[in-house]
Amino acid sequence: MRSIAAFLALALLQTPAALPPTRDQLFATFGSYLDSLRIQTGIPGLAAAIVEGDNVVWDQAFGQQDIGRSLGARSDTPFHFDGLTETLTATLVLRCVEDGRMRLDATVGSFNPGNPDASLTVGQVLSHTSGDPANPTFAYRPDRLNALTPAIAACKGMSFRGAVATLLDQLAMFDSVPGADAIADPVLAVDRYTSVLLRLAVPYAVDAQGRPSASHYPSTTLTPSTGLISTVLNFAQFDRALRQGVLIRSDTLSAAWRPRSASAPHGYGWFVQSVNGELVVWQFGNGPNASSSLLITIPGRGITLILAANSDGLARPASRLAEGDVTASPFARMFFQVLVK
Repeated sequence: MRSIAAFLALALLQTPAALPPTRDQLFATFGSYLDSLRIQTGIPGLAAAIVEGDNVVWDQAFGQQDIGRSLGARSDTPFHFDGLTETLTATLVLRCVEDGRMRLDATVGSFNPGNPDASLTVGQVLSHTSGDPANPTFAYRPDRLNALTPAIAACKGMSFRGAVATLLDQLAMFDSVPGADAIADPVLAVDRYTSVLLRLAVPYAVDAQGRPSASHYPSTTLTPSTGLISTVLNFAQFDRALRQGVLIRSDTLSAAWRPRSASAPHGYGWFVQSVNGELVVWQFGNGPNASSSLLITIPGRGITLILAANSDGLARPASRLAEGDVTASPFARMFFQVLVK
C-alpha cells in the first residue's frame, strides 16, 4: 500500500498544471453567462455577435423573439437598434467633413435656423456637449442629433433616410431597414424591407417580477438618433467597414474616438472611457419597454461586442449608462471579465 501511495504522489507531482482555456471554451463560457444574465434581467430574446479583426468569430442567440408563437431568437433576427443609430449618423457626418461638405465647427443655425439648439456646433451635437469648448458641459441628449437632418441631406443630395439606405446597401446590410415606416417610401427597396419587418422581434415590457408582455416599439420612423432596424450580423458588417477605413479615414475615426474633455465622456458619436487601462468605445440603445442594444469596441484589441434584445433589459440602468459609464452594465462587466483580461 505504501508503494502505491508513493507512486500516486509521484504521478501527481509530474502532472502538468491545468492548461489555460481555449478561445472556444471562453466563448462557450461567455455564452453561458450571457444567457444567465438574460434570464436574470428578464430579457425574452437576445442576439450576440463578436467581431475580431475582419471576422465574426462568434455569434449566438438566446431565448425567444416571439413568445406567443414560440419562435426562438436567431443571430439573423432583426431588432430595433435604437441609440446605435447614432453611430451611423456620426459616420455620415464625418464623411461629409472629410469631403469638405460640412464643418464640425459649423453651427446648427447655419443650416437649421429655427432649431432651438441653433447656437450649438455640429461637433457639440455629436459629442453631447455645450458651452466652453475648452471645458464643455456634457449632457446625453440623443434627440439633439435630429437637428443634423438637413445638413446631412444637403451634403448627400438626398433625404437622411436615403443616405442611411445607401449606406446599408453599400455594406450589403440586406437584413437592415432604415426605419419601421421605410416601406412607405416608393424610392427604396420596399419589398426587401417588408420581408425583414415580417421577421422583426416582438417587443416586450417586463414587470418587476420578470414577466414579459407584448408591447409596442416607441420608435416609428428613422431619425439621426434612433430608428435603425438591423441584426447583430448585419451590424458587424458596419463595424468591420468602419474599422477597416472603408467608410471614413482611420485618423478621422481615431479623432472621433477621443473624449472631448476629461469631464465629457463622449467623442463624435460614441462614448469613450478607460476600463482597466484600456480604451473602450461604446454606445447603447434604449426603447423603453420594448428594445435595447449595446455596442462595445476595444480598439487596442480589434474586438467588438454587439448585443440586441427585444426588451429594455440591456439598457438598465439607463441613467448611469447615459452618464458615460459602461461598467454600470452587468453585460459589459461580464464581457470584460471573460474575454478582455
